[in-house]
Amino acid sequence: MAVGKEILTKIRSVQNTQKITKAMQMVSTSKMRKTQERMRQARPYADKVRQVMSHLAQTNTDHNLPILAHRDHVSKAGFILITTDKGLCGGLNANLLKTLFAKVQSYEEQGVSVEIVCLGSKGLAACNRVGLTVTASAVNLGDTPKMESILGPVTEIIERYAAGDLDVIHLVYAGFVNTMRQEPQLETLLPVGEQVLGEVHEDKAYGWDYVYEPDAATVLAYLVRRYLESVVYQALSENMASEQAARMVAMKAATDNAGNAIKELQLIYNKSRQAAITTELSEIVAGAAAV
Repeated sequence: MAVGKEILTKIRSVQNTQKITKAMQMVSTSKMRKTQERMRQARPYADKVRQVMSHLAQTNTDHNLPILAHRDHVSKAGFILITTDKGLCGGLNANLLKTLFAKVQSYEEQGVSVEIVCLGSKGLAACNRVGLTVTASAVNLGDTPKMESILGPVTEIIERYAAGDLDVIHLVYAGFVNTMRQEPQLETLLPVGEQVLGEVHEDKAYGWDYVYEPDAATVLAYLVRRYLESVVYQALSENMASEQAARMVAMKAATDNAGNAIKELQLIYNKSRQAAITTELSEIVAGAAAV
């Protein structure tokens, strides 16, 4: 029965693993609802800031803000990579890194240098492993994203664009589509697109106007910064919602696979136990016949 004892040990081990994955699935389900609600709550602020910024940009076309300048030639590109701090969330991080590396390779083939700002330890470790230039990072962001934890790295890369050290900044994160589907997103954060600064269509019976203090250019510069920060924060919120959804699905699959493994091991154990009993009976019968 040595083989039977080994199988029983394996069964107990898989059962313990199944309890862990089941608990992680339930925790991720609870957290996913909270992250989805937080993601929805962050959208109205970003939409309103974009609307007011668009109004100001339309009425003040001679602002000459460096942060709104468009570069005709791209010689250096920056990326803000948002990944998770923890694993066990399926292929979420792998798909994000695949999207990032494909774009980086495309730039390198064109002779464009690249630098990365990493939000999340998984992306930071991967970029360091392949030798990419990481200028700033923020890790251990927790389950509730806070602006102050990412403000330093985000401000640094935006300042580098305003100073002319970078010609374009891309944002890479996991977009939340639904519980079963999360897609890697590659968006251009800077320069700000015409769809943001273009005309805002509003079906209202009254117009809009603002009183600026101290002046329109200063207010517009402030709003652009707040808009960019809100876009990054929204991406971070979506990435965290995607993380919990992906982890919930991955842990459910792991729990189901553990259940199937237990059934197979139980069947093997029963067969080996039956074979051992049959062998003992055969030996008893043979012994009795010999006597």
